[in-house]
Amino acid sequence: MSEWLVLVLAMAAACVVVVIITFLRERAASEDEDPSDTPDVIEYMTMWIGVVYAIVLGLAIAGVWEARSAAQDHVQAEAQALHEISERVRVYPPAERDRVRADVEAYVSQVVDVEWKTMADHEKLTQRGTDLLQRIRADVTDYQPKTDFQAQAYQPLVDQVAALDSARSARSNSTGATMPSVVWFGLLAGAVITIGMVFALQIRRTTRELILAGLFSALIAFLLFLIWDFDAPYSRGITASAQPFLDLFPHIKG
Repeated sequence: MSEWLVLVLAMAAACVVVVIITFLRERAASEDEDPSDTPDVIEYMTMWIGVVYAIVLGLAIAGVWEARSAAQDHVQAEAQALHEISERVRVYPPAERDRVRADVEAYVSQVVDVEWKTMADHEKLTQRGTDLLQRIRADVTDYQPKTDFQAQAYQPLVDQVAALDSARSARSNSTGATMPSVVWFGLLAGAVITIGMVFALQIRRTTRELILAGLFSALIAFLLFLIWDFDAPYSRGITASAQPFLDLFPHIKG
């Protein structure tokens, strides 16, 4: 099922629940109940609960968006390090240069064609990608420079391999969800409390009140979906992409 279809159904369900509860409450209400007789303290508490929950939602959205942006930065750093290795190795003899570039391209193909789907489906990297990284490391570090020019290029290449390893490790640590379960419990409990306080204000079946209550509930459902969608940077909805690899290695098909 499409994630956007899930969003539409969740928002529609939130509206339907509000309408149903309102109608049931209307039928169960006593004849002498005055809907305008709401204690001031309840209105005050409802206002502050809404404000606090809005702040929490805003912080949660900012947190998952920052994690998603950081995940994309890891991909960019990894692709850039591979590109630098491929370019700087040109000072090596043809045999060593071609071997390093072949291993770099094999690594990029593995990431784009295989590893990206593995991250989305299983939230982990592939052993094949790790093996190819070790091969690139061995290609670079095991070579003994034979000229001063090659010696000057050796250390920067080693540094780029270290940057590649660091970026890959960061990508590995970003494959799963970023929001702890206890935070999700707080977000969902807060949604229930916030929407529940709407009924504490004794809304009736007037069209205006039902529309506002439904839209309010749908908005909260949308924001929770947005947080959930951004929570796993590589596996849901608007995800970090492998485009930096394709941009720097255009001859490799994704």
